[in-house]
Amino acid sequence: MLHVNAPPYAGGPTPKGDQTVRAVAGTSSLTEQVIEAVREAIHSGELRPGELYSVYRLAEQLNVSRTPVREAMLRLAEAGLVRFERSRGFRVLRRDPREIAEVFHLRLLLEVPATRRAARDAGPGLARLLREELEAMRAAAAGHDEPRFMRHDRAFHDAILAAGANRRLAEVVAGLRDATVTLGASTADRSRSLADVAAEHEPILAAVLGGDPDAAAAAMRAHVAHTGELLLAQAAAENGLPADPADIALIRDAAGESTT
Repeated sequence: MLHVNAPPYAGGPTPKGDQTVRAVAGTSSLTEQVIEAVREAIHSGELRPGELYSVYRLAEQLNVSRTPVREAMLRLAEAGLVRFERSRGFRVLRRDPREIAEVFHLRLLLEVPATRRAARDAGPGLARLLREELEAMRAAAAGHDEPRFMRHDRAFHDAILAAGANRRLAEVVAGLRDATVTLGASTADRSRSLADVAAEHEPILAAVLGGDPDAAAAAMRAHVAHTGELLLAQAAAENGLPADPADIALIRDAAGESTT
């Protein structure tokens, strides 16, 4: 993280106190980098829900032009993470637990049967690819490299969806995962470690290697449902409330579990 204590732009309100939103750099698009930087700042508490921030000051802090910052904030606003206030700036919104429950409800309905189908039809190529991605996840976890970990986590899931031979389903699930990422929802180092997340993928791989579609589906169901419930609890806690039983039920019903 790069500590920045520069004078504000004249065009908007100044964030309260010194901010340490990291400057963006690298090979991905500037818009994507701004989105990632803002998510990290929200996750760490440097950008706080309810506070008013300036797009101009944010661009200055990130050392980029205003255009990618505006584009990034528009995407974050569409995802419900921030809200624009005309001629004033933007506010960080609290995550909506219901939205997280709905995303994971859909993921369970789609990913579990896709995993069963992939395991049923899996060839040696899928097993090899999943093993490589899981090994890469473990290495990233050992290095505490969350961005790299999440890339391999996603590649693991994408490989299973691709093997399920339904391109449209894979695209829908990718969109659901994008929504979760854009919202900045992560359990890493909050509800569980990266190593814990990697471990939840081990039964999925073992079932694929063993040619057991039902076990693969059950392992995927347990992993996705657990992730959804943890994120739901985190979002509810950020709002100062316990998780709504109706939201918990939405996830558990899709996972075939009883809430009683």
